[in-house]
Amino acid sequence: MAATALAAPRVGTHDGYTRVVFDLPRTTSASTRVSGQSVTIRLGVSLPAAQGKLSAPGLTAYTVKGSTVTVTLAKDHGSAKVSVLPPRDGQGARLVIDVPTSVAAAKVPSTPVRTAPAAVTRPTGTRAPTRPRVVLDPGHGGVDPGMRSPWVQEHEVTLAVALRVRDELRKHGVDVVMTRDKNADLSADKATDLDMRSRLATTGKTSAFVSIHVNASTNPAGQGIETYYFGQPLDASRSRAITENGGGSVGAELTRRAANSAQNLLGDLLAQAKLAFSRQLAQKVQSHLISATGAVNRGVQTDAFYVIRNPTTPAILIEIGFGSSPIEGPRLAQPAYRDRVATAIARAILDFLNMK
Repeated sequence: MAATALAAPRVGTHDGYTRVVFDLPRTTSASTRVSGQSVTIRLGVSLPAAQGKLSAPGLTAYTVKGSTVTVTLAKDHGSAKVSVLPPRDGQGARLVIDVPTSVAAAKVPSTPVRTAPAAVTRPTGTRAPTRPRVVLDPGHGGVDPGMRSPWVQEHEVTLAVALRVRDELRKHGVDVVMTRDKNADLSADKATDLDMRSRLATTGKTSAFVSIHVNASTNPAGQGIETYYFGQPLDASRSRAITENGGGSVGAELTRRAANSAQNLLGDLLAQAKLAFSRQLAQKVQSHLISATGAVNRGVQTDAFYVIRNPTTPAILIEIGFGSSPIEGPRLAQPAYRDRVATAIARAILDFLNMK
């Protein structure tokens, strides 16, 4: 019996190569051959016929016929690296084709990418000549105060907590960069402000980027702590991301861009491998925070937050509680509670850096 149709491939362009990713049927075998300007893959299952154009450097089109998938390379492009990745972490099998597009082709990573996480700069417990660098981002500030309630203002809470995290990390030899250290923004334009904050994560060898925020809800019963890493929003309305990305039409546009970036990263196996470190950091932070505060555990999630969209650095966004809650709002106003939150975040980061 014929299998369901093969979905159109995901295509990503990179420095020196183009990557094509096909999601394969859950159970299949595959053999590949690169000859001339064609990449031919024979699968152990028959598929409905399909074809389409591939508008990316080094590629022209693909066809599916029976058990054969053929990708046609552009003129003067006669080489490709092909591999099939087995199902893993809830994902099905994937066919990955990397097509060199320049003399930088030698940089095309070989697959499978199980060793890709080693490419991420992550300090180990042994002391290195350079100290690990962490960027702390106290959410909002300046023209954008963030959430406000009878008990707290977000920009003030996030800064107070981030400064405490900074001091704790510096005690352990971590180089800390603050996106702000007072009630200020990096730009009055929200898109520029968020972009400038995220760029700090790509300056030098940054080991982690941590953005700290305070949650809010129209429902006074809403409370708890949650930690995010970059990915597709689980909330179809994207309301949380829109709010943190500036709100209104600006927030909606930045969320749209970030969601598109998240979609494009799905086919980038190297980026996915690096995002695994963001997930690991998020899990450690969430665990430490819940243990230290006893707050409601809202878990680790993904969302299209613009400020953490860069996949080259482990990056997370923490919602340390609901300032709108009659329970958590007063807590977040207390210096002692802020200390507990900050200490938990710092210890989680040190744990992630293997510096405990």
